[in-house]
Amino acid sequence: MSHESSSKPMYEQIFEELRDQIVAGKYMPGERIPSEKELGEAYSVSRITSKKALEMLTQEGYIVRQPGRGSFVAEDYESGGGTPPSRAGAASKRRRESGKLLIGLVMTDFGDSYGTDLVFGMEEASREHDSYLILRRSLGETAREQEAIQGLLEIGVDGLIIFPAQGEYFNAEILKLVISEYPFVLLDRHLKGVSASSISTDNVSASKQLIHYLFGLGHTHIGLMTTPPRDTTAIEERIEGFIQAHAESGIAADRSLWMENITATLPAAFVPENKKKEKEHIKRHLAAHPEITALFAMEYNIARLAYEAALESGIRVPEDLSIVCFDSPDDAAGSLFTHMRQKQNEMGRLAFENVLKLRNGESVPGKILLDDELVEGLSAGPVRNGGLAMKHE
Repeated sequence: MSHESSSKPMYEQIFEELRDQIVAGKYMPGERIPSEKELGEAYSVSRITSKKALEMLTQEGYIVRQPGRGSFVAEDYESGGGTPPSRAGAASKRRRESGKLLIGLVMTDFGDSYGTDLVFGMEEASREHDSYLILRRSLGETAREQEAIQGLLEIGVDGLIIFPAQGEYFNAEILKLVISEYPFVLLDRHLKGVSASSISTDNVSASKQLIHYLFGLGHTHIGLMTTPPRDTTAIEERIEGFIQAHAESGIAADRSLWMENITATLPAAFVPENKKKEKEHIKRHLAAHPEITALFAMEYNIARLAYEAALESGIRVPEDLSIVCFDSPDDAAGSLFTHMRQKQNEMGRLAFENVLKLRNGESVPGKILLDDELVEGLSAGPVRNGGLAMKHE
């Protein structure tokens, strides 16, 4: 491999040398070519530089990158012709030459209450930067998330935005992105022990604000409702805010009033049969704890289940029971639930713009926390007549 001086960036020099070697038949179809690490050592460059050279070869159709195995000359490439083998490769080449970027988005799911405005923010930013956004949903499953990340990398996206699936262990593919210094941003949560840029709501502060609001209405027996935290930082932070608000007000946080294992609202489980079972679970919990006067739900779908369970039990909202949550879709009459409204559009826009900055070698904050807004709805009111306790007498 030559190391001739050139005005061209090193990644372009490496790309051209490897391309010429493939064209000349030094590397045959299906044969493995040097890895990022091997190229870095051979040319005395960083892995970011060698990685970019391999990305260019992938985009032009000369090689196929297989995660965990390496990079191989495309099977349908005929040496000596110097022509990329596929229309996909040619399209990638045209995209690269036009300067248009393609950013991949991997998220659990989205809907009217949360997620849609996130996507809107990213899509608007992509238009402003003459780029494109491609979306894959993981439905909260780590295996789907890994597959989505791998697939987007294989088609040559220029960066990634990832809304991690809930789980005790973060996706190994994300760790690979960190190690390779690939441009990506995490949304809504950060991953412990992983040095990666993240953008989320200030969940501790938002949770505290919502609980202090309930205290102001006279509620001191508040049930917390959540999916299993399982090291999901957004949920852990909201629980921390709940606890801090109680401590600041000198009110005991009674954990026996909590429901911490709600699973029907997880993306892959959100079906009528599961929702029906979950509502029965909530009904039993409310019957067993008549001292509860308010419920703090981690998300809209949990609040909705609690609302329906209460009505089916003859419990009036908010007269007998107040319910608050994070996020809630508006209708013609406004919002049903008193909730914390996250700045989804801004979050999505920032995520897209920060990926572009990282790709350009610019630095971005490691952790960005956004404020949100308390929106009063129809689901919360002052404690009346002793709440559920009077209802059960």
